[in-house]
Amino acid sequence: MASAPAAAPRPAGPRRARLLVTRLDPWSVMKTSFMLSVSVGIVLLVATALLWWTLDVTQVFSTIGRTVNDIAGSGTTSFDFLSLVGFSRVMGVALVLVAIEIVLWSALATLFAFLYNLSVGLTGGLEVTLSEDA
Repeated sequence: MASAPAAAPRPAGPRRARLLVTRLDPWSVMKTSFMLSVSVGIVLLVATALLWWTLDVTQVFSTIGRTVNDIAGSGTTSFDFLSLVGFSRVMGVALVLVAIEIVLWSALATLFAFLYNLSVGLTGGLEVTLSEDA
């Protein structure tokens, strides 16, 4: 009776796999970058609101307004700094900037995915090594 050949022993240490990223799907890159930029935009809006609230509570806006009035000489007119940096105006500007950021990041990420796909023919792609934990 013939015995089956023994399997080669597994080498010691973690297993490793070398992979080449040869193509990025532009549609997937666009969806992912859109979702990431929306989340960054939400964080920026919340941070802007918190910063404005903190500056308002600590009376920074009224202090700046009083300082400008003292420097300019508040004879006939008074400078209202709070109307210039009101919450609705600041949040409106922040919302416009966030909208521009979302469109710009999504478009740039998609463009870079196309450019990466074109350059893979010259560079061979991005090599990634995956390994197990020991």
